Amino acid sequence: MCGSFGLQAQEAHLGRKMHCRLLCQFLWLWPYLFCLEALPIHKVQYDTKTLIKTIVTRINDISHTSISSKQRITGLDFIPGLYPVLTLSRMDQMLAIYQQILTSLPSGNVTQISNDLDNLRDLLHTLASSKSCPFPRARGLKTLEDLDGVLEASLHSAEVVVLSRLQGSLQDMLQELDFSPEC
Repeated sequence: MCGSFGLQAQEAHLGRKMHCRLLCQFLWLWPYLFCLEALPIHKVQYDTKTLIKTIVTRINDISHTSISSKQRITGLDFIPGLYPVLTLSRMDQMLAIYQQILTSLPSGNVTQISNDLDNLRDLLHTLASSKSCPFPRARGLKTLEDLDGVLEASLHSAEVVVLSRLQGSLQDMLQELDFSPEC
């Protein structure tokens, strides 16, 4: 009886020792596992900022004249201006509108920017899903009734205003991404 009790005690001690060893190994690996999970989102945020900077550079390369992003031009009121607080969903909605407007412009200069906006929206969706945000894909404006008329009357002005406001909005987004925006 004494021998079986000693054997049981030894087995219990070995069991606790094994448990402790597994727990210690897990705790030792925990920081690495945590970093592996956090790294991709950090990389997505970095890629998002880099793409924004790339788009701003493209706009600078094709912009003809500088115009204030706050300036109002008759017929172009549907172009988004600057928002006081940018959430991820508002960023996506704004980019969807800009993308729709850019694809309506006959100028070939803005095709790459429009493609970049689509990629930027995908990155925003990835950031939103990492925060478990309900994030349906935003659509552009339902109707841009007067866009064709405005473009015919003043194609150059429309392009300059769109690119100027887009550039200002992207710079605001860049700053907002540093503070981890809400859904």
